[in-house]
Amino acid sequence: MAINKYMRAALKALSYGEPDLTENYEMVRKIKELKRGVGAGLAYRTWDHLVPCGDHHVPVRIFAPDAGPLGRPVLLFFHGGGWVTGNIENYSGVCAALAKATGCLVASVDYRLAPEHKFPRGLNDCYAAAQELLEKPGLLGVERDQITLIGDSAGGNLAAAVSLMARDRGGLLPARQILIYPAVYSDHTPASPFPSVRENGTGYLLTSKRVEEYLQLYRSGPEDLQNPYLAPLLAGDFSGQPDTLVITAEYDPLRDEGEEYARRLAFAGNRVVLHRMPDALHGFFSLPARFAQVRRAHLYIQQFIAGDDML
Repeated sequence: MAINKYMRAALKALSYGEPDLTENYEMVRKIKELKRGVGAGLAYRTWDHLVPCGDHHVPVRIFAPDAGPLGRPVLLFFHGGGWVTGNIENYSGVCAALAKATGCLVASVDYRLAPEHKFPRGLNDCYAAAQELLEKPGLLGVERDQITLIGDSAGGNLAAAVSLMARDRGGLLPARQILIYPAVYSDHTPASPFPSVRENGTGYLLTSKRVEEYLQLYRSGPEDLQNPYLAPLLAGDFSGQPDTLVITAEYDPLRDEGEEYARRLAFAGNRVVLHRMPDALHGFFSLPARFAQVRRAHLYIQQFIAGDDML
């Protein structure tokens, strides 16, 4: 359904008056934590696992679509929330729906959040979880080529950064990565080279101002804005990356940077599939699975995992 003038007016009203995130991130986090995912009535099972990472352990929750055996493809999921909000609990509905739609196991990583844990701590958690699963795929009864990294928004950023880091460090790479409206650049001011920052930066729920606030809370210092592990589009080398699916949203300030990342990967010789979701806002993937855009995204993911749409 196209966004009509009445919906545009409502979105514009909802986009104004948001609190300054840098001063009120705890309040925003608590509000989002109230929206706990409940799986939308889906039948699924879960179990928890801890991944060692330096002086702490990273919680990972595995979602299975049914009571069947292991040995099915695994989606290692990094949640969105601007690196500041979100957790396993309020993404449980998203992960359960994804497991049910794809028939895959979904392993959701509860990485540490900023600003208490600034860049690159959350990224290090995600990297540790990916490397453990890739080194020990038998933990979930799969082969290494059955493992896919996936993330939405900040989670898409983390998935892309984990793949770059694995290549640079000589670590193990997943067979595939799925980046859903990823944040992959470090400038969302009017000076950004991407038109979607200006076209969609106000009036569509996620504002360009809010993205800048998230980055301010996430980074350890201004120098991080030039680090490709914080902004993967700044990488000097895009070769040697997994097969990649990028899904963007039409009315999203992050749309153009995600699509440019797909183009850079493809130009460097990687296999890439890009889909722009029409009439979609940033965050649509967290809607219930009954929404057509979510169902279409699930279909794209199924096709990608099966290799049906690779060019």
